[in-house]
Amino acid sequence: MPQDNMLALPMDLGGGDMGGMGGMDMGDFAAPAPMGGLDAGGLGGGAIGGAVANPAAASGLSGKAKAAIIVRLLLNEGAEIPLEELPDDLQLELTQQMGRMRIVDRETLNAVAGEFADLLDNVGLHFPNGLAGALSAMEGKISRHTHSRLRREAGVRQFGDPWERLKQLPPEDLAGLAEAESTEVAAVLLSKLDTAKAAQMLIHLPGPVARRITFAVSKTANVTPDTVDRIGLSLAAQVEARPDLAFDQTPGQRLGGILTEAAAAKRDEVLTALDEQDEDFAITVRKAIFTYALIAERMQPLDVPKLVRVLSQPDLVTAIAFATDEEDVATSEFLLKNMSSRMADNIREEVAERGKVKRSDGEAAFSLIISAMRDLVATGEIELKSAEEDDEADAA
Repeated sequence: MPQDNMLALPMDLGGGDMGGMGGMDMGDFAAPAPMGGLDAGGLGGGAIGGAVANPAAASGLSGKAKAAIIVRLLLNEGAEIPLEELPDDLQLELTQQMGRMRIVDRETLNAVAGEFADLLDNVGLHFPNGLAGALSAMEGKISRHTHSRLRREAGVRQFGDPWERLKQLPPEDLAGLAEAESTEVAAVLLSKLDTAKAAQMLIHLPGPVARRITFAVSKTANVTPDTVDRIGLSLAAQVEARPDLAFDQTPGQRLGGILTEAAAAKRDEVLTALDEQDEDFAITVRKAIFTYALIAERMQPLDVPKLVRVLSQPDLVTAIAFATDEEDVATSEFLLKNMSSRMADNIREEVAERGKVKRSDGEAAFSLIISAMRDLVATGEIELKSAEEDDEADAA
């Protein structure tokens, strides 16, 4: 029997239908070499179900033929094999090899399975397959510059499944992609996202655009998988073509963070100069600035105890004693109202005894409170109300 033309199939020696062979029965094929005790459900120790594997039986098979036998055996047993993760050329070769094969006798099947089991037993460490896998494993462990350079020099594509890459993008980025594409492409993008992510994407789209895209979803019934793949590859390529940015935050956010920590006089001076040179940028910076006066507007009342726990009482006393502007006083009352009544009473008594506070001490106390609150936000312990929510509340 020419062994390169054999296929591992469930054998029904009673002449019944052989699954996967188009309804042909055993009468169409030469009977395989007999070997009792085959139990295809077990792999291990070089034997299958008590039948000792004979290595010589598999010696004439190529590596591709052995791979095809193992894959077919596992599929027959209902195993879930992620073959789609193989490179396209390997998927093609495996399928073509399986198409060339016919029947495998029990002795050869046992020998191949035993060899495969021995190979698995001897594996001590598994490395990623190729440079693409190595780069994926090392992402975040090596510098972004080195990572990008290696990809460019090796010509390695930065994404495997493009839709998995796209699903990781924040909703606002997905909305930007959708707005830049045709309505039909945007409808496919919306359809491929998880429902929660798709809903968030719609929130970031202008009303008329969102309506057009959602209506276009009704036209996607006849879209083919190949079309979806091409759209995914095109969108992912656009994302990967974006240049690496040195800063995670926008210029307005960065400058706003700096001015948040600056003295009030210097902050006002800088903002006045920005108003004169670039009013739009100044507005962006103001939205990113966080001051003591804004605590009452942006903080949830239930989060005040969390903030108070990480602050020292002397700093709270200094800040509240220093607060004289109307908005600063409102924040002080907000904090006192939402902390424990005993602590609030103690702070009020100390503030009354404290007297006037020097500007440098007062601004330092403001800065400590704001920094503590920003740290809690960064760790996810509290969540601030957005500026948009404040605008909606004012409008209401």
